[in-house]
Amino acid sequence: MNEFAEYALNVAKRIQADVDEVSKPPPEGSKPRTDQVIDFNLVKGTRRGYIKRTVHQINGTYENGWYDACAVMLRRLIEILIIEAFEKYSITYRIKDNNGNFYPLSELIDMVCSESTWDFRDSEKTLQALRKIGNWSAHKRRYNTNRHDIDKHLSNIRLTVQALIYLAGLK
Repeated sequence: MNEFAEYALNVAKRIQADVDEVSKPPPEGSKPRTDQVIDFNLVKGTRRGYIKRTVHQINGTYENGWYDACAVMLRRLIEILIIEAFEKYSITYRIKDNNGNFYPLSELIDMVCSESTWDFRDSEKTLQALRKIGNWSAHKRRYNTNRHDIDKHLSNIRLTVQALIYLAGLK
């Protein structure tokens, strides 16, 4: 009887390991059910998987109520798109320090809004607001972003992301 109990325990452990593996999300992440923050059609066709996955994460964290994560991912998307815009025009040297590192986002925002190659000043307020809540969510231990913090910027988020995508030549 002891051998049977040991065998049953081993089978149960293997079944549990299989269940644990099957219940995990896919390695590349799940797609959200909705596009409540950024319409996926804005990035569809950009041939930049990392941008598409970032938008999925933004929408997924929002729909699950993980607003700090959403704010951090919005901040990340803005940074990515600003760098993409400078790369499109082969002027990334303008946004890097002497060691070849990109400047912090606050400086990238100033630079994208003041770049003479294009006119992007209208988006500065939105960019600074997204940077601020993204920074607070990542670095202020007593701060938590709530839905209202993101909701009040939703229309400007769409406009700004769309403008950066076109500026970067991704569409």
